Formats: sequence, C-alpha cells, structure tokens
Amino acid sequence: MAQLSNRQFRLAARPVGLPKPTDWEFTIEPARAPQDGELLIKTAYLSLDPAMRGWMNEGKSYIPPVKIGAVMRALGVGQVVESRDSAFAVGDYVSSGLNIQDYATLPAKDCTKIDPTLAPLTTYLNVLGMTGMTAYFGLLDVGEPKPGETVVVSGAAGAVGATVGQIAKIKGCRVVGIAGGAEKCAFLINELGFDAAIDYKAGDIRKSLKEACPSGIDVYFDNVGGEILDICLGLINLRARIVICGAISQYNNTTAIKGPANYLSLLVNRARMQGMVVFDYADRYHLAAQEMATWMHQGKLKSREDIVHGLETFPQALLKLFSGENFGKLVLEP
Repeated sequence: MAQLSNRQFRLAARPVGLPKPTDWEFTIEPARAPQDGELLIKTAYLSLDPAMRGWMNEGKSYIPPVKIGAVMRALGVGQVVESRDSAFAVGDYVSSGLNIQDYATLPAKDCTKIDPTLAPLTTYLNVLGMTGMTAYFGLLDVGEPKPGETVVVSGAAGAVGATVGQIAKIKGCRVVGIAGGAEKCAFLINELGFDAAIDYKAGDIRKSLKEACPSGIDVYFDNVGGEILDICLGLINLRARIVICGAISQYNNTTAIKGPANYLSLLVNRARMQGMVVFDYADRYHLAAQEMATWMHQGKLKSREDIVHGLETFPQALLKLFSGENFGKLVLEP
C-alpha cells in the first residue's frame, strides 16, 4: 500500500481558560502501517465533546490527561483500510478512540465493528455511542426516574441532554429542558416531545423553572453546573436525585470553580447528588445500545448531529461547545 499522509492536531500547551490556537500543533506525518493484531483506519467522523476540555488539564481525573505533544484524544468512527487481524476485513467500519487525525493505527481488540446499514455512521457517535450510553446509564441507573416524576435536564439541546429527555419521556416522566435560545427550546418541545423548555438566555430562570415544575423537581440531570445547578437544588423534592454528568459552564474558568450554595437542600430533602462516568458501565453498553436502537426503530428516540467539515477547523469547531453554538451532537468530518 502507498504511504498515506496523516494530518494531526497535537496538544502543544495546557489551556488557560478557553483553548486558543497556540494550544495546538498541526502536524503531517506518514500513517503508521499496522503490525500483527492491528488495524489501519481512515477516520470518517470524530466526536467533539465537552469532556475533551478536562482531558487537556493536568491533574487527577477519571482518565489520564492528554500528554503535551500527543495527538488530541477523541472518539471516532472510520473504515478499515488495512487489517492484520482476521476478525476484521478491509472495508469494515469500526468505532474506537481514533483521535484528531486522518488515520489511526490501533490494536484490533480496541475497536468495535459497527454496521452502517442499521444507522448512519454519525449515530454511532451520538445515541448509539458514548453519548447515548452516558444519557442512558446516567438517567436510569443514577437518576432512577419513576413514572409521573418531574425530570429536569440542563444542556437539553446538546447531545447527552436531548437523549436524557427523550428517555425520560419513554419512561413516563414529565420532562423540562433548559437550553439556550428560542429555536432550541422549540426543538425540544416540537421535535423531541419535552413538556416544557426554558431559555436560560431570556428572563428569570428560577421563576420560569418554578412555573414549569409546579410539583418540584424529582430528578435533575446536570450538564452545566454553576448557577443553574444552584437554582435546581432550591427546587428539589423529598428524596430527589441529582445526576452530575458535566459542568460545562465551569470548564474554562480561570478562577475557582463555583460550587452550589444551596447544597443544604440535599440535607433538608434527604436527596442524593451523585457523579457518573460512562466508562463504569462498559460491560452493559451492548444492552443499552440494543434497547435504544429498538426505541429509534419505533420512532420514540431521535438522534440529531451537528456536522462540521474539515479537520483543519478542529480548534474553532471545539469552541462551539462552550459558546452553545452546536445544535445536537457536535461531529467533525475530516
């Protein structure tokens, strides 16, 4: 096979605040040929996620930080162009940690075969990928929603939030989404079936949330942290469950992270606030994927992707997550 040119984005510096162009190094080098047990994969789509901002920081976390000089970590889907493993053929599509580059050479054991005839490739980065797994296990295992309860989800027009809200509806809950902008709020109600949507960019969030949740909040699925988490804590019911999935409002702080001032509401209401990391549920991914694929086939669950084109756009595309520009799951097509 002729040598393939591989464009890559490498982490050049630990960002302070929002990542800036000088935090990245754009390199081009030959793609590495696979050895026994490995695959050479051409990237089709890459997942851009808020968690990537945390991976750039030094310090203890649920996953080691990306090293300075390393290709930026990212999940992706792609096609096998050379195989040195009998379980995979040239032309097969796989999902794995492909990183921000045109080609990835990986152990076959780290790759999962996917079927593009069952769902679009981008869906395997959204509802049928880590995003969907996060929503499924975060809501059902940690949030434990019951029919008739009120579920509130922030970042509701984003990838995880949109799936959380739809699953909560499937489970018979009243669902209130918090999102930025009238268009996103209309999408939540008209397309995804949410019962109410609150535009955090317009008006008094607390007042709007109280009106949308007259019986209080039983489950709050938090993707943003900060002020919205604090407001929701003030409206929770007895034995409410708060799922801490993310805190995108705090990821680019240059000062101390703002914690909840209303945390004593957990005591008064005998409520539970629990963090979740999707990797803890890896042995059950296949079960969640099967159930969500069934819901999609039945028309109960929708998957929306916001696709940005061009590997070279990565530094700017990533920032869409933190400005709220993305509408649905943010995906990069090299």
